[in-house]
Amino acid sequence: MYEKNGDKYFIVDGHVHLWDAREKNQKNIHGKQFIDCFYDYHKNLSPESELWDYETYQYYGEDRLYKDLFVDGYVDHAIFQATLLSDFYHTGFGQTEDAFALTQKHSDKLTYNHAYDPRFEEAGLEQLRKDADRMNLQGVKLYTAEWHGDSRGYKLDEPWSRRYLEECIKLGIKNIHVHKGPTIRPLDRDAFDVADVDKVATDYLDLRFVVEHVGLPRLEDFCWIATQESNVYGGLAVALPFIHTRPRYFAQIIGELLYWLGEDKILFGSDYALWTPKWLIEQFVDFQIPEDMQSEYAPITVDQKRKILGANAAALYGIDIPAELRPAGNPGQEGVEVAAGAKEAVPS
Repeated sequence: MYEKNGDKYFIVDGHVHLWDAREKNQKNIHGKQFIDCFYDYHKNLSPESELWDYETYQYYGEDRLYKDLFVDGYVDHAIFQATLLSDFYHTGFGQTEDAFALTQKHSDKLTYNHAYDPRFEEAGLEQLRKDADRMNLQGVKLYTAEWHGDSRGYKLDEPWSRRYLEECIKLGIKNIHVHKGPTIRPLDRDAFDVADVDKVATDYLDLRFVVEHVGLPRLEDFCWIATQESNVYGGLAVALPFIHTRPRYFAQIIGELLYWLGEDKILFGSDYALWTPKWLIEQFVDFQIPEDMQSEYAPITVDQKRKILGANAAALYGIDIPAELRPAGNPGQEGVEVAAGAKEAVPS
């Protein structure tokens, strides 16, 4: 919980990682390129006081994670977003079993979201069934630009990907987080294009598609899709740190998101350990649209910040919020009416 000027905020960090990018876990040069690119983001967008040394950044462990999120970082609940990258790292980038074990140890504070790759076809589908049963999954995180053998990515609307989405519906996995945004070396920018979200969001209304990084640098494409599709949400990870180095750019981003998506479909995420949540929360609560931009973008209210910082994600994951911390309105709204043609196209 965070409090400023008498206003209290329940915090759900919707995007955190427990990764191991140490040299001994790097399978090839691409493992080093990936963590180096992460570190460049960290160095270029963080306040100087929040910078980590490179060695710590490669591996920080669960004790540091717990402290940064729940002791220093004001976070009430956090959601792991798995990252496989098994072609780049021996045991994967995100540490699946360690992260899952941590959620079992702190079930009141942590939720684990898994990952799959539809290019593993039937074998991967069977593994997903086993994992969903063992891990009681509510969500998954997908990297459509992930390399697999000769393939350098896939689309959500490809046949095998559709089979996995249909299986998610059967298994009760409702929250589909997708990295759609900034390129990370050596992955390809166009493999993160948001266009395929449009098709599957229309076809699978039983699923929620949380577009992480709000499609940057394709914000406009994302906004047009998300305003049409009732089940598309925007995750602020990577967009929010611009609040420090480029506050007017961030004002434009959040202003566009509030205009197109509305206050109920935007989710806070620190992308820990790319950044720690403490300074992001502090700066967002203090943030306001600059006066000379308010003719185009309305000022952000305290209740809007409460929804973005926690209530919207809490609604998607069934996390209880103490009565005194609940914002007014209907966070994380669902059931928005869609066109008849879209309803008829849904095969589920």
